[in-house]
Amino acid sequence: MLGERLAYLRRRENISQKDLGKQLSISHYTISSYEKGRSEPNDEIKIRIARYFNVSLDYLMGLIDQPYPFDREDGVIYLPQLMSPALQRMVKDFLVFWEQGQQIQAVEATDTPAEPQEAEAAPEE
Repeated sequence: MLGERLAYLRRRENISQKDLGKQLSISHYTISSYEKGRSEPNDEIKIRIARYFNVSLDYLMGLIDQPYPFDREDGVIYLPQLMSPALQRMVKDFLVFWEQGQQIQAVEATDTPAEPQEAEAAPEE
C-alpha cells in the first residue's frame, strides 16, 4: 500500500523519482523499490516522505483513505466521512461565517478609541 501511495503522491506533485530521492536524501533506485513494493522504508524515511508530501503517516501506510495533513493544527476539525456533502458544506460555511465575525470583533476592539484620561489639575499656588 505504501508503494502505491508514494507513486500516487509523487505523480500528483509531478516530481520524478530522481528529484524526490534528492529531496529525501535517498537514491532514486530506492524510491523505485518502495513504489514497486520490493522494499519498505524505515520509520525515519516514512516520516520524511509524509512531511514532504504533507500527508499523515496513517494515510501513507494505507490505514486511512483520507490524506490528512502531516502538520495538523490543534484547531482543525475533521468532519465525518459519512456526513453528506451538503451538510459538510453547511458546516464549513458556518465556520467561515463565525471566523469572520471573530475577526471583525477583534478589529473593532483594537479600533475603539481609548477612554480620554482626565488632565491632572495644576497645583494651586
